[in-house]
Order: sequence, then structure tokens, then C-alpha cells
Amino acid sequence: MASRRTPLGDRARYWFDSTLTRGVPALVGWLAVLCLVVVVPASAVVVWTDPNAPAPLPARLVQVWRLTGETLRLGGATGAPLRVMLSVLLALVALLYVSTLVGLVTTALTERLLELRRGRSTVVERGHAVVLGWSEQVFTVVGELVAANANQRRAAVAVLADRDKTEMEEALSTKVGPGGPTRLICRSGPTTDPAVLALTNPAEAGVVVVLPHDEPDADAQVVKTLLAVRAGLPDPDSGPPVVAAVRDERYRLAASLAAGPNGVVLESDTISASLIVQAARRPGLSLIHRELLDFAGDEFYLISEPALIGRSFGDALLSYTTSSVVGLMRGHVPLLSPPSHTPIGRDDMLVVISRDDDTIHWEDCSPLVEKSAMASEQPSPARPERVLLLGWNRRAPLVVDQLRRCARPGSAVDVVAEDADVTLREVDDADREFGAGLALTLRRGDATHPDTLRDLDIESYDSVIVLGRDPGHASDEPDMRTLVTLLLLHRMERAAGCELRVVTELIDDRNRALAPTGPRADVIVSGELIGLLMAQISQNRHLAGVFEELFSAEGNGAHLRPASEYVLPGHATPFATVVAAARQRGECAIGYRSHADSSQGPAYGIRINPPKTETRCWSVRDEVLIVGKG
Repeated sequence: MASRRTPLGDRARYWFDSTLTRGVPALVGWLAVLCLVVVVPASAVVVWTDPNAPAPLPARLVQVWRLTGETLRLGGATGAPLRVMLSVLLALVALLYVSTLVGLVTTALTERLLELRRGRSTVVERGHAVVLGWSEQVFTVVGELVAANANQRRAAVAVLADRDKTEMEEALSTKVGPGGPTRLICRSGPTTDPAVLALTNPAEAGVVVVLPHDEPDADAQVVKTLLAVRAGLPDPDSGPPVVAAVRDERYRLAASLAAGPNGVVLESDTISASLIVQAARRPGLSLIHRELLDFAGDEFYLISEPALIGRSFGDALLSYTTSSVVGLMRGHVPLLSPPSHTPIGRDDMLVVISRDDDTIHWEDCSPLVEKSAMASEQPSPARPERVLLLGWNRRAPLVVDQLRRCARPGSAVDVVAEDADVTLREVDDADREFGAGLALTLRRGDATHPDTLRDLDIESYDSVIVLGRDPGHASDEPDMRTLVTLLLLHRMERAAGCELRVVTELIDDRNRALAPTGPRADVIVSGELIGLLMAQISQNRHLAGVFEELFSAEGNGAHLRPASEYVLPGHATPFATVVAAARQRGECAIGYRSHADSSQGPAYGIRINPPKTETRCWSVRDEVLIVGKG
């Protein structure tokens, strides 16, 4: 068989590629050839078209050489060959020197620019907020800090994480938006290195926030970060306030010791479980918690009121028209919804819900109370509850524990989960540990499969809790399965013509808008709520105890109760009457839920901190929002 002749062009290209593999000398040679191929003909054209060029050919060639030499910086000297060679040599030496100098300067500038791009300069701000770590919560925390600083002339938030500085800046700019008077500063590096932490100037910061993340060693990293913060302070016991969160309660003591006397450490999983259970028992509470935790609406404040010193706490409940009193701060101990006869001491501070700190004005509202409109209906006794738990994750045992704490004898929790999500031993352990007064059973099944839900008597349950898989699960995005389960439950609701009390835990807040929900459904985005809570405490760490009691199962939390237990249905009366009726029951009324508006988002009829002067006609299906015992 005759061999095929290789085309000349392919052979030339192959020969050229082969020469390039010989390294820098070949590249320099080809560059010189290319320059000469372009410069020499162009110089010849310039000389031959010059009317003043000498006529003899040798003289014109000399002109071409000079023009070529000037263009390529080769000197262009003429005369004896040795003279020309030395001229070229000197020009090459000068070119090498200049090129090397330019290269060194360019390299130094590039390294400096890269260092600045990586965020290696020290922050010189004072009183700024330092956020350490990177997770989905960073956008919530930074966004809330920006909102809290909206009325400041100048503020700063420094974020340190082991990520590219430019990527962090772009992400914050996209999700948080304009910072207004708040300057957002990003620095890149590990948060556990004291030398890197010094870039954020934590010693002169107003607060340091350590974010948790979803990696397996998240809690250990939080403890190491807190130790690194203290190691970089001149006086570890007098540093700035520190707010951190751990997932596992076993790490809370170590984290608290590492945070120092000015530190506040939260248990994120326990708080999330408590919020899930509270929302399961009373739909709408997640919206209330969100409203109380963000800086956009009403929030908690600690104030002193000289006019109320020596008077009872019950008098304080009707002393503010546009603010709601919910408790006392006695020393560092919060007393939410204490007995009405509790005297207000000189050093006591009132725990108040208000739109802003400048909207808290003392004014006696007791004349607004209409005692004739107050109801005498007694609350119905609590009964055993049946809860359906779809899915299992690391917070599921904590959810079961929170359900047990307030469960009546005869209550039951049915768990539906796959083999990959939970083992029988895990359920048995939870049953033994939390089983008093609460029966816990496990049913194998996939909650995303219609047959699994169809086999359950969904309507017989008082509430349904849908838990997603933990982030990092090998199968898929955790929220994907949760959304599928919600779609199936929504379909069953429509088919049965009933409304299920469904509480869903989502990981990503962006999926909230995708979740099919209704008036009796709540969506809990655990990470977002923890971020809101950390931002609130970062502005006033004394509120940590207030929130801890508000979210605990045994404490005085937020509850929705039938309005008929407080005011007579069909009567138009000011909200001050509701506050007075709640006071007689040892509770603090802070809002209501209108049944007529309960199907309209985004508030679904919930009104927090209405003016005491607001008059409305109360229906039998309205609800009153109170702070008190569950």
C-alpha cells in the first residue's frame, strides 16, 4: 500500500511546532525573525519612497539598516563590521537590562495588587462589626447590621472568611444591596489564625459575630475561632462583645469559655427545634418571630422609666400607646410576663416591643379600657396531641424533646423516614430519652412517594412537621425533597377539602417562595432565623436572655389564643381592652391575628404592636398574640 504524501503546509506547521518545544531560545529566535520580516521591508519602503534619500544603492541600504536599528533599538551604527557588532551588542544589553527592570517592577506591582485583592490590609475602623466565617447566614447578619446602621452617619462591617475577597464582595453586593452609610469590608484568610484575624482589628471592634456553618467540624471551628479572637486581644477579659452559635450543646460550654465574659453563645439546633414545635402548635408564629427578630419592623428594646418606679408591672402594660411592655430586666435576669403585682425597682428596665427607640413615649392608656367588653371565658384545657414527623435529621431528636416538654399524657409522634435517614436505634434512643408522656413510633417510607402519604390518615393528626435532610447529604439538594413532599400534602388538602397544620423546615431561604403554603402552614428557615437572632443580640447582648426564654418550651413564649377568651365577639373595642384582659390572666398582649385577613399574604392577618387606641370589631375566629405561659 502506497504511503500518503503529507501536504507541505502540514509538514511546515509540524516543523514550526517542533521548534517551539525547544524552549525560550527558539521563541526569542522566532520573535527576532518575525520582527525582521516586518521591519526590514517596511524600512526599505520608507527609504525608497523618501525623495531626499541618497541615490546610490549602498547608501540606501545603510539608511534601511539605520531605520531598522532605531525601530528595534539595535543602535543602527554603521561603519566597520566590528563597530556594527558592538553597537548591536550594547543595544541588546540595554534591552535586556530595561526588560528585566520592567519585569521586576511589574511583578512587584502585580504581587501587591494581588495582595490587596486578597484583602491583606489591616482595617483601621473603630466601633465596627466583625463577622467571622461564611455561610448562608452571612447575608442575613450583614443585611440586618446594615439595616441597624441606617440612621448612623458612618458605620462599617468587616467580613473575614477563607474565600476570595472579590467573590465575597460581589456576593454581598448582590444579596445585601447598597450599604448606605455602612461600609462593607472583606478580608480573606482562615478565621482560626490570630495573625489573619488581626486584619479585621477586633480589639477596637464594637462587636464580633462568629457564624456557624454546616461542615462536620463546624462547632470545633467555632471554638477555635473564639480562641483566636481572644488570643489577639490585649486584654482577653475586656474585649468587644462576642456572639457565636454552635449546633451541638456539648460544645456550648467550651465555646462560652472561649468567648469570655462578654460572649454570648447560642445553640442553633435547639433554638430551631423550639421554633418548629411552637409553629406546629400555633400556625403563624414563624411570621411573628421573624417580625420580632428583624430590624425592619417592631423589635425589642430595654428602657428605664422613672415615672413607673415603685408601681406595679401591671400598670406598665397600659403606659405606652404605641409600644408593648412584655417584661422586666432585673440585673441580667429577664422576667417575661411576670405577675401583675410585681413592683418595678429603681434599677429595673422594661422589656418593650416598639417600632424604634424614639417611638417609646409614656402615656396612660387605662382610660381606654372598656371593662364591659372584656370576656370571662376560660381557656379550654389542653388535650393530647398527635404529630406526624415526615423526615429525619440531626434536629429531629431535639424536635421530639421540645414536643415532650409540653405534651399531655397520651400524646403521640409518628415518624415516617427512609432507612438512609434514620435507624431504629436512633428512634428507640429518642423514645427512651424523651418518652415520658409521649409515644414515639417509626414507619419506614419515602415521604416524597404518593403511596406513602396516602396510607397515612393525615387528617387525624393535629400537625405535620416536614424535616429536610441535613446539608451535605449525598443524594440531592435537601430542600428538593421537602418541596416535593409539600406539593403532595397540598394535593391531599385540596382533595380532602381540609386545611392541614403543616410546618416545614427549609435550608435555603430562596426556596421559601417556592413552597406551597397556606394560612395554617408555616415555613421555618433555620439558618435565617439564627442569623436574625445573632444580629439582634450583637446590637444588645442583654437581649440574649429575653430570646432564650421566649423560645424555650417551658418559658414565657409567644402564643396565639382565641380572641373570645379576652373580649366579647362582635364588640368594637380598643386594643387597650385586650391588653387589660390579658393582664388579668397574667399575660402580655402584643398583637392579634385577624381571621378575615388570614388568607392574604405576606402577613396573613397578623398585626404586632398595634396602638392601644386602635378600635376594631373582634370576631369569634380572631386570635390574640400574647407573651406568657404555653
